[in-house]
Amino acid sequence: MSQSTTQKVDAGLREGVMSGPELAAQAIASIAPSAVIAFTAASIFLGAGSGTMFAFVLATIVILCVGYIISMFAKRHASAGSLYTYVAQGLGPAGAFAAGVALLIGSWGIAAGSLGGAVSYASDLLVMFGFDSAGTTTWLIVLAIVIGGAATFFTIRGIRVSARISLVLELLSVAIILVLLITALIVLGDAAWDPSQFRFEGVPFQGVAAGMVLGILGFVGFSSADALGREAKDPKKAIPRAIMWSAVAVGVLYVFAAYTQIAVLGDELGEVASPLQAVAEKVNMPGWFTPILVFGVAASFFAVVVAPLNVVGRIIYVMGKEGMVPERFGRTHETHLTPHRVLLIAGPAAIALDIILLLLGTHPMDITVWVDTYGTYGYMVAYSLVAIAGVVYTTREGIKNRLVWVTAVVAVIAMAYVFIANVYPVPVFPLNVLPYIFIATMLLAFSRYWWIKAKRPAVLTRIGKTHVEEMAGIG
Repeated sequence: MSQSTTQKVDAGLREGVMSGPELAAQAIASIAPSAVIAFTAASIFLGAGSGTMFAFVLATIVILCVGYIISMFAKRHASAGSLYTYVAQGLGPAGAFAAGVALLIGSWGIAAGSLGGAVSYASDLLVMFGFDSAGTTTWLIVLAIVIGGAATFFTIRGIRVSARISLVLELLSVAIILVLLITALIVLGDAAWDPSQFRFEGVPFQGVAAGMVLGILGFVGFSSADALGREAKDPKKAIPRAIMWSAVAVGVLYVFAAYTQIAVLGDELGEVASPLQAVAEKVNMPGWFTPILVFGVAASFFAVVVAPLNVVGRIIYVMGKEGMVPERFGRTHETHLTPHRVLLIAGPAAIALDIILLLLGTHPMDITVWVDTYGTYGYMVAYSLVAIAGVVYTTREGIKNRLVWVTAVVAVIAMAYVFIANVYPVPVFPLNVLPYIFIATMLLAFSRYWWIKAKRPAVLTRIGKTHVEEMAGIG
């Protein structure tokens, strides 16, 4: 008697369901502009002073240079593999694997770190409503489980569900902050005009350059819409637009927020613990507005837990298709059509890391700073690799690439400067060990690449070839 076996066929990702606004939501949610506005302008102000706004302008220019190259690839290769697939077109399998791992570190790190921010602000909100015990370690752990579990659930439930939740939360958060900032300018009246921010007289160059580093870090994850190449409608047009316009919109928002915070608070900006709440107090916003503001920042942090997990799921999904990771990860949920197996690992892993750090007595916002910094190293490497790949690819294909060269040079130099600025002068513990943890993670991941190269070299020929048109039914 013979036995027949049927290989499980992948249901594939859901095709052509993401609209332009939903793609933009994925990009903007990964940036978490509300969370950045809440802290970054104050940090930049300490060194750049009245040149804070200029530091954000420079950061936006650098990010647009990176975005231009990513968009060039997105117009030609619609894939769920994001920069992993793009870099393969120029730098081959090794470069693609490096970019993929770096982007996974970046995306997962930002998700895990932002979970700490969401927990912190959710705890503060509960305390405002009379739940004094919400700041205890037990409550913080419960919040991490609930918030992280909800984020994981939404990413598994469906890309449109998670994108729409991110869109609503981020729009609500930005709207709350804009109401505050615009109201503040109206209350200031004629004093709202601050010409010193446009003269740049006495502005320290080193301070602005250091501020640009922080500004660039405020954009990491901006290109995450490129991981939705299969799920987007008309991806070769919609994804480049989402990447570039979301970067422009967020850059304008950062510049406006920096200007307004300096105009309202002046030198106090570098002294207050919570600049947005200080602005609210300065212009006598009603007492009920502060809980709304805190909710808005918490919502922004939650959105940035959801969006990067989507990227993690799709990159590993493509790697599973191509055999770079176990092939079981190259299949999607039969009903929801999402890479659930990956998400059921990545989401709980983020929760577990936060719980461990909370048990060690770490403040939730310190978790955000530490883990986000670790993730940022991944983004810096991935962005540098895609810039170099853009030059190699366009040169080889005979594509006019003068602007690609210019933007690539700007991007690589800026990313190198950002990396150096984060390791020298040597920061305090544990920030001083994070670069070595990042390097160790990359080397550990490359042990898989070297094993594949030695044992299954045919797999390397498949890297970068799994595009949207080829994904369904494989695996």
